[in-house]
Amino acid sequence: MTNSRKRHTPEQVVRKLGQADRMLADGADVAAVCRELGVSEQTYYRWRNQYGGLKADDAKRLKELEKQNATL
Repeated sequence: MTNSRKRHTPEQVVRKLGQADRMLADGADVAAVCRELGVSEQTYYRWRNQYGGLKADDAKRLKELEKQNATL
């Protein structure tokens, strides 16, 4: 069985969270938003905790710093 998981870049995550915010503001529920974005609710909430208020550039920088810290 192949692993069909897709890794999202920080920029993609921030973009999808923005889409989710717009859909939720229009009255969609979280389950419908997650189906539309192609992610699980667990992934959505994890992204929300990690990247909630960040812009794409900030998210990319955060990932770079986390990677540097891991190598130290």
